[in-house]
Amino acid sequence: MSSSTVISIPNGHGVAPQERKPRFSFPSISSFLREKGQYDSIKLIHSIKVGISLVLVSLLYLLKPLYDQVGENAMWAIMTVVVVFEFFVGATLSKGVNRGIGTVIGGGFGLATAVIAEDAGEMGNAIGVAIAVFVCGTAATYVRLLPSIKKTCDYGVMIFLLTFNLVAVSGIRGETVVQLARARLSTIGIGFGVCVFTSLCIHPMWASDELHNSVASRFEALACSIDGCLGEYFKLVEEKENQTGGVNFSGCQSVLYSTDKDDMLAKFARWEPWHGKFGFSHPWEKYLDIGKELREAAATIFSLKGCLQSPRQPSSTLRQSMREQCEELGSSLASSLRELGDSIKTMRKCRPRFLIVSKLQSKSEELNLLMSPSKLGALKNDDGLAIASFVFQLMDIVGQVEVLAKKVEELGELANFETK
Repeated sequence: MSSSTVISIPNGHGVAPQERKPRFSFPSISSFLREKGQYDSIKLIHSIKVGISLVLVSLLYLLKPLYDQVGENAMWAIMTVVVVFEFFVGATLSKGVNRGIGTVIGGGFGLATAVIAEDAGEMGNAIGVAIAVFVCGTAATYVRLLPSIKKTCDYGVMIFLLTFNLVAVSGIRGETVVQLARARLSTIGIGFGVCVFTSLCIHPMWASDELHNSVASRFEALACSIDGCLGEYFKLVEEKENQTGGVNFSGCQSVLYSTDKDDMLAKFARWEPWHGKFGFSHPWEKYLDIGKELREAAATIFSLKGCLQSPRQPSSTLRQSMREQCEELGSSLASSLRELGDSIKTMRKCRPRFLIVSKLQSKSEELNLLMSPSKLGALKNDDGLAIASFVFQLMDIVGQVEVLAKKVEELGELANFETK
């Protein structure tokens, strides 16, 4: 898959690709159907990959020579495919490695428990295993509740607990615990190998590509929201007083609720092998920093909705006097956001940060001159307070874009972005 493709995830965490649109435009029906068709095709491809993997591991049952080698333990290979195969390559590798490590450690502890308890007689054997199960079950469950463990290897600890109990308890009634552990581990390895082969060789879905393009697309979403707010606010000059509505804040809302998605994709991206422009040491933590700053900017932009819907609106004359400076600042903010987003998307360095910041500060200072306390105090009917609320929130975005420019510049240095 090319790094320019944005994937929609079946579990709802995906972000549809966004193209630059004219100001105040809304998605067309054809665009919606095209994105929906891409979403459905991605789901279909993933489903086919899972089906192929299940067919391959089912051969352990269906072909007699293979069944003679693994026997009923073939079910562990099928179970591994069902629980390990995930949408993204990194997610599959993460769960597979966690499952393998958990199985090995849990099997080793279970084997040691069974061997030690075997010399204690029938009653002592049962008591010894029961005590070991209680201690390991309690300790493993407590460890799973720790935030750092829950975030990184919760699945591995769960598999450790499951394998330990199966091996330790099965050792009470049989003398083949070593063969049992080895057979199950080998079939789990077969299942994991089939998952990795299918995931990597058939239309691989990269979490790193999704994170990269998702973060880059949010700059465009915020730029469109700024354009929409300015257009709606100053559209009131020509239309009826107090008319509101018409601005689509869905882009800001999706940015605000992107925390869990970013954390998940960054975790999976670290597991993925070198592909395209993304190496093993790619600075994925910087994407999380940029995502955090984007959410703060989205919250400020979203707060402009209150100015649009407030029952106290400034007069048409006052808005008209501020219109040119506000639109110039808003246009500079939107163009700067788009430039930063394009820099991430194409992995090319944008203009130096001081050039972006200096232009924004210049426009902000021009607007600030019009918002002096003496001028605002001379206004009547709360006009000064109404216009100041909108303007000062717009100026707050300037500082947030400056921080974003710094973060993008740092990402470009760490990720070795190309120079334009």
